[in-house]
Amino acid sequence: MATVDLKRLAKELGLAVSTVSRALRDSYEISAETKERVFELARKLNYQPNPYASSLRKHKSRTIAVVIPEIANNFFALAINGIESIAQEKGYHVLIYLTHEQYEKEVAITRHLQSGRVDGILVSLSGETTNYDHLVDLKQKGIPIVFFDRIAESINSPKVITNDYESGYKAAEHLIQSGCRRIAYLSISNNLSISNKRMQGYLEALEDHRIKHDPKLAIQCSIHDNEENYKTVIALLKRKNRPDAIFASVERLAIASYHACEELNLSIPGDIRIISFSNLETAALLNPSLTTITQPAFEIGKEAASILFKILEKKSMTFSEERIILNSKLIVRKSTAQ
Repeated sequence: MATVDLKRLAKELGLAVSTVSRALRDSYEISAETKERVFELARKLNYQPNPYASSLRKHKSRTIAVVIPEIANNFFALAINGIESIAQEKGYHVLIYLTHEQYEKEVAITRHLQSGRVDGILVSLSGETTNYDHLVDLKQKGIPIVFFDRIAESINSPKVITNDYESGYKAAEHLIQSGCRRIAYLSISNNLSISNKRMQGYLEALEDHRIKHDPKLAIQCSIHDNEENYKTVIALLKRKNRPDAIFASVERLAIASYHACEELNLSIPGDIRIISFSNLETAALLNPSLTTITQPAFEIGKEAASILFKILEKKSMTFSEERIILNSKLIVRKSTAQ
């Protein structure tokens, strides 16, 4: 059966292809009589427009990209679900790109996206990223960018984040109120604004409760190597004056801490208490259950996608200064019990 396309409609009606196309789009340039003829034949032949071809004519891919550092982190899995919920509603496809926490990979991905493959981009930075020129290049080419969670403060684009400073303060204060005085803070990158804000909150809580901060308890862990992180925590817990609590800034450092405690036969929370930023669905099932600062990951993804589509639909960059801050939640479980 022959495909019914604009050329066939035009041939049977004795009209130009452009005239048929404008009639189907209900253009004011086409008379009501001609439109009726076109619509009648289109119905008769069951003509179905090609949405992909239409998007090409409009110079739109109807696709957005999501650039994230990893997928193993439950936060990003949930954020993608939030993004997808809006993209599907808008009839868009979502392409996921992983930087694996590598700056060079992030640069390569953004260069690939400059070709017009996508209409807009949602970005959460890699732990290695300190130079943002590749992202500035995207903006200069007119590709809208919305940052979420891990953001570039110096780029004037919309940002969706959580209250990391307040949450860091709340986590440390909870440990202090549980009787802890030597609280280790584990982070994966001092390049990331989220890590720095969480640490600022931790330090402020110590100061407000008149606890002297020991710089040796602020541990910079590996971005890439989980085995190295495990060894780092083992070494930390073998110290003569070991910490009585661990504040993990990301969930994989909490998991490394659990493994290290098991290896050293240390009781949680008897010998050491642990709290972590985490969206781990199994946090309540760990032994003992893990106290977490849980981010509204799904809502973050949904909010970031909603802003991006507002920009795409209005063809306006007036949202560039928009900054949405959502609140994380402290969920107390057995790992910090007194």
